[in-house]
Amino acid sequence: MKYKVSSGSPHKLGAFFDGEGTNFAVFSENASHIDLCLFSPDGERELDRISLPERTGPVWHGYVDGIKPGALYGYRAHGIYAPEQGHRFNSNKLLLDPYTSEMHGGWTPSATLFGYQKGASGGDLTFGAADSASCVPKSVVSDPSLFSFMENEARKFNDRDLIYEAHAKGLTMLHPGIDETVRGTYEALCSDVMIDHMLTMNVSAIELMPCHAFLDDEFLINKGLRNYWGYNSIGFFALEPRYFGPKGILGFRSMVKKLQAAGIKVYLDVVYNHTAEGDQNGPTLCFRGLDNASYYRLIQGQPRYYANDTGCGNTMNVAHPYVLRLVLDSMRFWVQKMGIDGFRFDLATTVCREEYGFDPRGGFLDALRQDPVLNKVSLIAEPWDIGPGGYQVGGFTPEFSEWNDTYRDTTRRYWKGDPQTTPDLASRLLGSADKFDRAGRRAWSSVNFISAHDGFTLADITRYNNRHNLANGENNMDGHGANFSDNCGYEGETNDPVVNARRHRRQRNLLATLFLSQGTPMLLAGDEIGNSQQGNNNAYCQDNEIGWVSWDQTDEELKEYVSYLSEFRKEHKALRQDRFLHGAKREQDDLKDVEWTDFGGFPLQWRDPGLSSFCLTLRCSAEAPVWQKDDDVVFTIFNRSNVAASVVLPSAPDGYHWVRAIDTARHIQYPSRETRDEVTEVSGSSVVALILQSESALA
Repeated sequence: MKYKVSSGSPHKLGAFFDGEGTNFAVFSENASHIDLCLFSPDGERELDRISLPERTGPVWHGYVDGIKPGALYGYRAHGIYAPEQGHRFNSNKLLLDPYTSEMHGGWTPSATLFGYQKGASGGDLTFGAADSASCVPKSVVSDPSLFSFMENEARKFNDRDLIYEAHAKGLTMLHPGIDETVRGTYEALCSDVMIDHMLTMNVSAIELMPCHAFLDDEFLINKGLRNYWGYNSIGFFALEPRYFGPKGILGFRSMVKKLQAAGIKVYLDVVYNHTAEGDQNGPTLCFRGLDNASYYRLIQGQPRYYANDTGCGNTMNVAHPYVLRLVLDSMRFWVQKMGIDGFRFDLATTVCREEYGFDPRGGFLDALRQDPVLNKVSLIAEPWDIGPGGYQVGGFTPEFSEWNDTYRDTTRRYWKGDPQTTPDLASRLLGSADKFDRAGRRAWSSVNFISAHDGFTLADITRYNNRHNLANGENNMDGHGANFSDNCGYEGETNDPVVNARRHRRQRNLLATLFLSQGTPMLLAGDEIGNSQQGNNNAYCQDNEIGWVSWDQTDEELKEYVSYLSEFRKEHKALRQDRFLHGAKREQDDLKDVEWTDFGGFPLQWRDPGLSSFCLTLRCSAEAPVWQKDDDVVFTIFNRSNVAASVVLPSAPDGYHWVRAIDTARHIQYPSRETRDEVTEVSGSSVVALILQSESALA
C-alpha cells in the first residue's frame, strides 16, 4: 500500500491523529535512520515500512496521510551494533513507541526479543538476525477523544490524609461483594462496596501499585510465576492491560472520576528509575533499541555495561534532556488525560541523580517545581536506591513527602521489645522532625507506615519471626532479612488463645501508634482486616491467593478498630498538625505544645537506658498562625511493660475531665469518663489516649 508521506512536525513526540492523517515523532540521538512499520489490524502482518523522512535535532518525524485511530505500528531503528561503545541498534527488532498510550497484543517469550544471539558463546556481543515482530505488542494510534482532558483540581496533601496502598488486582480479586466479571480490574476499584469500605476507614487517597504497562520477567515465566507487583515498566503512557475490565481504558478513567467524587484521591506508584529491558543480557523492546546510550546510564569507560543503582539491571538516565522530557510528559499525561492526583516515585533517588549522584537541585526536581501542571499535584518519594549515596530519607525538597522506613523499623522494634528504642520512637511520634524539619517542610512530609507491599503484612509481623518465601522459587533467600517481627510465641497460624490474644493486642498497639503519630499515615490494603501472606515477605511474584487480599477471613473487630482510630485522628487537630512540635510555650495559655512525662507525672528521664514506657501530651503547635489556633489536647500513654500501671494524669482545667478515648487492651471502646481525674489505670502492653471534655458534654 502506498501512502502520502511528508515531513510532519517534531514538536509532539508519539503518534497524533489530526483528523486526516497521523504525525509520528520519536527521539533517537544516535540512530542513522528510523523506520515506521505499519501492521494489519490483527497485528500479525507487517504491511508497510516507511523511513521517517525528516530529522530535527535528535527527533525523527514524518506525517502519513490516511493513517487513522486504531492503526497498529512499531519502529525499527538503524545504527551500529557496538555494545562496547554503548550502541545496540538492531533493525531486526520491532520497538514499542515510548509514547504509545495503547498496545495491541502482548509479549511472547522468545529468543527473538534479544538483540544478540541468545545462547551464543559471544553473549551480548553477537548480533541477533531474527525478527521479533511476531512476539511484541504493537503500538496503537489512539483516538484523541479517548484521552480527552479530565478536569482535576490536582489536590495536594492535607493534614487529614490517610493513604491506602493497594494493588489494582489484588485488592478486589477475592472480594465476594464485587461482580465476578470485574473482579481484579480497574473498574472493581470503584465498585460501591470498595468505596464504602475505604470511606469507612476514612481513606482520603488510594495509592495504586504500578499500573504502567510492564513485562513478566523471563526467569519468573520459566518458574511458572508472574511479575505480580509490576515494578518492571516498559510503557510510561500505557495502562497495564491485564487489569482492564469490560470498558478498557475508559474503565480506568471512570474509576478515577468515581473515586474522586467520593472524596478519594488517586495516586500512582510510578517506576521511572529503570525499565523491563534489564542489563546487557536483557531483551531489546523499546528504549535499548531506539538509543541505548541516551536512555540508560552506562558505566563510564565500560559502556557495554549498565549502571545499576536500582538493583534491577539498568538505570534510566533522567539527567538526559529527552529522557527527562519523557518522564515529565508521562506525568502530565496521567494528570491531564487520566485525572491522577499525585505520584509515588519508586526508588526516587535514582530519578533525581545527575552524573555525580543524587542532587536535590538537579534537573528533574527543578523541572517539577516550575512545571505549571506538576507543581500542583501530590508527590511522594521512596527516598532510596542501592547506588552511592542512595539513602536520602529527609533529603528531598519541600514539595515532596517521603516514605519513612525509620518509622516502620522503630515502631516494630519498640513493640517487639528491643532495648533503647524509646528515644527514637519519640522522634517518630512527632513526625521525625530530626529528618524533615528543615527548609520550611511540613510535618506531613513523613509518610508513616507499619507495613507496605514490600515486607510482612501487619498480621504477619505478629505471626512470623522468619520469612517463608519458598513459593517464590529462590530457596527462601529473597526478601528482607531484618523484619523486626515477633511471632508472639508460635511460628505461623495457631489456635492457641493466649498467643492469638497477644497478637491481636500487638496489632492494635502498632495501629494506635500509627494513628497517634504526627505525619501522614499509610495503611497497607488488607491490614485493616488482618490479611496474611502466609509469612511471605516478598510476594512480588505471587499473583494468587498469597498476594491477594483475603476478604473471606476478615477480622471484623480489627476493621472496626481501624475505622475508630482513623475517625479519632480525623477529629483531633492535635494529631495531624502541619507544623513540627518542639515543646515551645503557646501564647494563648503558656502551655507547651508537647510534653513528655513518666507515669508519676514528672519530666521524662531520657538518659535512662531501660526507658520503655512514657506519656505524651500533645497540643496544637505554638508556631501555628492565629487562624489555626486550637484548644485540642490529647494525652497518650505507652506502656510496653507486661505489667499494669497507675498513671498520674495532667491537671484538667476547671469544668473539664479526662475521658478515655482509646485503650488497646479493649477491642473497641467509646469515650468514657475516668472514675478519678488524678490517676488512671493502664493495662500492660497497651496504648491509651485520653481527651478533655467539658462537664456539659459529659452530662
